[in-house]
Amino acid sequence: MAEQTSTRENAEALAIGALGFIAGDPELLPRFLAITGIEAGAIRQAAREPGFLAGVLQFILAHEPTLLRFAEETGTPPAAVGAALRALPTGNDTYEAST
Repeated sequence: MAEQTSTRENAEALAIGALGFIAGDPELLPRFLAITGIEAGAIRQAAREPGFLAGVLQFILAHEPTLLRFAEETGTPPAAVGAALRALPTGNDTYEAST
């Protein structure tokens, strides 16, 4: 399953799904907005910025209970979230070299 999220397109799709997961949770969304400093009305604009999708996955990965709940609710193996992060811009230091 980690291979499925190794491409940028699949990684972006996973991150967009994670953003939907966050946005649909009344406890996670305020925490995400507070940590990122993004206002709710500015999420669409922020999503166009390089690194935003990587930040969404970093948010999911930073809290194990959130990661496990996301994994369970979406049928995504937890390791696939980390693999997707590494496939995105600013997901790691070697992204530029790998494209």
